[in-house]
Amino acid sequence: MRKLLLALGCMFLVVGLVVAADTVTLVKYDKDTKKVTVKDKDDKEATYTITDKTKVTRIDKDGNKKEGKLEEIERFLSSEKAAGKMKMEIEVKDGKLTEIITKGRGKGKGGSKDPN
Repeated sequence: MRKLLLALGCMFLVVGLVVAADTVTLVKYDKDTKKVTVKDKDDKEATYTITDKTKVTRIDKDGNKKEGKLEEIERFLSSEKAAGKMKMEIEVKDGKLTEIITKGRGKGKGGSKDPN
């Protein structure tokens, strides 16, 4: 009985960690201090720091996950067009971003154009 309860407790802990990612919208990014200001679904703003340990994941249009590079995400965050439009999922620990997950639209502008 104890093993069953322990197993269930571990399962809920793991599920809680997976669900912990929040979907946010980029407000602004300060390249010098590596601070990202985002707005959550309730329009509450928060500022977090990107570190060298921040993991970047890109999800393509087919749902495949691919590890991204920190330099690439910083370039996207620095774009003036991204502010107010770029959506991403983040995981935070102690005010620092541990993971950034972005969804891509495929190669080129507007994703792939399949004539079929």
